[in-house]
Amino acid sequence: MILEMKVPSPGESITEVEIATWLVKDGDYVEKDQAIAEVDSDKATLELPAEASGIITLKAEEGDAVKVGQVVCHIDTDGAKPGGSDEKSETKEENREAEAKQDETPKSGSDDEPKKEDKEEPKKEEKKEEPAQDKSYASGTPSPAARKILDEKNIKADDVSGTGKGGRITKDDAVNAVPSMGTPTGGNRGSERQKLSMLRRKVAERLVSAKNETAMLTTFNEVNMTPINKVRNEFKDAFKAKHNGVSLGYMSFFTKAVTRALKMFPDVNSMIDGDYKIAYDFADISIAVSGPKGLMVPVVRNAETLSFRGIESEIKRLALRARDGQITVDDMTGGT
Repeated sequence: MILEMKVPSPGESITEVEIATWLVKDGDYVEKDQAIAEVDSDKATLELPAEASGIITLKAEEGDAVKVGQVVCHIDTDGAKPGGSDEKSETKEENREAEAKQDETPKSGSDDEPKKEDKEEPKKEEKKEEPAQDKSYASGTPSPAARKILDEKNIKADDVSGTGKGGRITKDDAVNAVPSMGTPTGGNRGSERQKLSMLRRKVAERLVSAKNETAMLTTFNEVNMTPINKVRNEFKDAFKAKHNGVSLGYMSFFTKAVTRALKMFPDVNSMIDGDYKIAYDFADISIAVSGPKGLMVPVVRNAETLSFRGIESEIKRLALRARDGQITVDDMTGGT
């Protein structure tokens, strides 16, 4: 008998859940009340137990959003539980395969030569079959759905490589596209894209809603700067003399504190892109500098790898570019 397993209602007002993880594989034998999947709702993560014993057939993939009451798997209650008889039959089949392989092995060295020639021939043909891919009129052109997504993300089509026919930008290419993080200046620039659970997406949605619909309050925390003042006053003259006029300011202390804090709390050093969280293993810190046209916020790239001298030198370089009107959009793009 085939038993249809449906998604139970996890609570009032919840109409949809998401398959977070399948704990079994398609075709596995499951016991009654065995946990077969984890499902996410916008309130909690729950385990889905098997309603009967039998062989399971999955009807939904991980990450799929399914309605409450929708069939997610079938359980064949007539399916036999794997036992010793099956193991014996498997060993017999393995012995037969081993015997067949022994029969196929050549008995003399003369038989090997034509086989080697046969193997070499297709390799030569493969080299001939490698045509150069010419760019077509569709190269770099987004589909209507892809163009809409790119416009919403404020990403140029030139910054996305298309995987469709003839280099066309598909909807999946646009969904997976990440905004530019500015021109790298060296150091590690890795990132990780991970889909958020339904619960975390709901929390993020409500936080944005609360920010837009309620009055925001800014709090200030007092910090004892006496130790930093002592260190700075003691070493600022020697620092400036050693590093060719580069002054020891407060921003290098603040920046080093921020980069260390981001290593301790990596979720802060991330961004939300739709239903996904993109976490960065580098820290690009935005620092405000004064320019003739007002306050500008350029980015210090890979600040976690810079020393006090490196941070102060980079801030000085960016401040001079802002003062001289040479600051670019790229310099102010991509703070993590």
